[in-house]
Amino acid sequence: MSRTFGSMLLASTLFLAGCGGGNGLFEGEPELENFTARQIFERGEYEIENRAPDDAAFYFSEVERLYPYSDYAKRALIMQAYAYHLDKDYENSRSASQRFIDFYPTDDDAAYAQYLLALSYYDQIDEVGRDQGLTFQALQSLRGVIENYPDSEYARSSILKFDLAFDHLAAKEMEVGRYYLKRDNFAAAANRFRVVVEDFQTTTHTPEALHRLVEAYLSLGLVNEAQTAGAILGHNFQSTEWYEDSYRLLTGQGLEPKARGTGWLNSIYRQTVRGKWL
Repeated sequence: MSRTFGSMLLASTLFLAGCGGGNGLFEGEPELENFTARQIFERGEYEIENRAPDDAAFYFSEVERLYPYSDYAKRALIMQAYAYHLDKDYENSRSASQRFIDFYPTDDDAAYAQYLLALSYYDQIDEVGRDQGLTFQALQSLRGVIENYPDSEYARSSILKFDLAFDHLAAKEMEVGRYYLKRDNFAAAANRFRVVVEDFQTTTHTPEALHRLVEAYLSLGLVNEAQTAGAILGHNFQSTEWYEDSYRLLTGQGLEPKARGTGWLNSIYRQTVRGKWL
């Protein structure tokens, strides 16, 4: 082993083994310019393994800054996005992911960058009562993975997360609708439940939305609409508790679940009978 190579190996070993504050740098550590792109990249990997994603992101960003035209710069950019995401720094994770997509749209890791971008929104979706803007952003970004990278390993996970995020939006409409229903604001409640039936009919909230429409329309004296909602519920979700509750409500007033009138629910009923759910 040559003295020069031995000195470089020793410096690299000390660099990787260093610890302390301030972006993972320790007092007396040589300037990063003295290290190769590979050495700095490996230091970033070291920080990831030692659960210091904020330090890792710093080193990966330094690879990009010091060696912008190297192969390691491209690898460091996607790792930077990953490290930021681990650190829950979602804004910077999005920024790094988007840069990777812009710079390397045909790269094998572009699908992962798009997936990280989607996760930066999806992982912030909180309880139902919060603003749903992030949920819409997550849906758009997840759709980007599904449509642009359908054969990637991230497409299936994106489909599952898309369905969950879609269900989350329906849950928000249901929460608001129940709020109005409890306060006897039946028209406003019915409007919210209608949104679920028309726009989120593939979610788990549809049976309850139909039952709540029965409740709201009966309270408004809109008998035809209430009966039609009950008929749709019976046709598609007869085995659910929601149908049982609606059936009791209707029969208790001498009514039956049956399509009546010419309103929006009647159109949906005709489509469900033909097996063509909206």
